[in-house]
Amino acid sequence: MPIRQAFIDSMELDEAVKKGNEQDNRWDYLLGYSATDEIIAIEPHSAKQDEVSTVIKKRKSAKEHLKDHLREGVKINKWLWVASGKVHFANTEKVIVQLNQNGIKFVGTKIKEKDLL
Repeated sequence: MPIRQAFIDSMELDEAVKKGNEQDNRWDYLLGYSATDEIIAIEPHSAKQDEVSTVIKKRKSAKEHLKDHLREGVKINKWLWVASGKVHFANTEKVIVQLNQNGIKFVGTKIKEKDLL
């Protein structure tokens, strides 16, 4: 099954939490992935060195927004950053380590099945 068809539900988190949080960094999407029955957070964002801290802030903010809304035992299983254009990291290895330390996986310009498992 193509990856796109394996997503069974979605939420535009950015829009859902925007009211009253207009100045916050907001994560974009939550998707239900049928192959693993997990919730996957997707952030399409420019992949530039100066955006790493912004993406990390977006995840922290999303977790704060969601903490009172997710049922007990439900969690976001994966936080994926998808480049919305060319990748411009000065030191990709350092960026990957920093993202991993913050629970975010950079997947490049396209989500592959291996990124979801």
